[in-house]
Amino acid sequence: MARDPQRGGGGDRRDRRDNRGNAPEVESEFVEKLVHINRVAATVKGGRRFSFAALMVVGDQKGRVGFGHGKAREVPEAIRKATEEAKKSMIRVPLRESRTLHHDGEGRWGAGKVMMRAAPAGTGVIAGGPMRAVLETLGVQDVVGKSSGSSNPYNMVRATFEALKVQSSPRQIANKRGKKVADIMGRRNDGASSPDSVEA
Repeated sequence: MARDPQRGGGGDRRDRRDNRGNAPEVESEFVEKLVHINRVAATVKGGRRFSFAALMVVGDQKGRVGFGHGKAREVPEAIRKATEEAKKSMIRVPLRESRTLHHDGEGRWGAGKVMMRAAPAGTGVIAGGPMRAVLETLGVQDVVGKSSGSSNPYNMVRATFEALKVQSSPRQIANKRGKKVADIMGRRNDGASSPDSVEA
């Protein structure tokens, strides 16, 4: 009699561990954010046919982010389609110290313009609307962003991605120029120390 409960309890515990283990891994791997949802209508012979269009941003908060657009008759289905498209179109963005951008960047899509600047630690994400959703899912912790022009969420998201695509790390620049990272990063130190040497 004592063995059956133990076996049964052990099986339940294993199932619970599997369920608990699998679900958080899927959730923690990608962070999904709903940026915008819109109800659209198509005029047909019998009247209007309503459907929903969703704009989703998906990222792993470790330098990968993507966006997608989905349309369906129901909201959950539209969100699912947008999420799948976002996961397929993810890009990798190099981050400095895994918290901010390497340099300033600008992006433009249509009438939407976006400007982003790297910020020191403790600044936080100073951005609003769709740009904030993209930066948070990307994993940026300190950045200053400003948008101008069109406030259309689709244009703002695409403009933000255009600005992120321009980001490059010192290692990437060094590989393109055929030099070492120390040679590129050391120029600032050399320039800063040269006046002292002249004065001396």
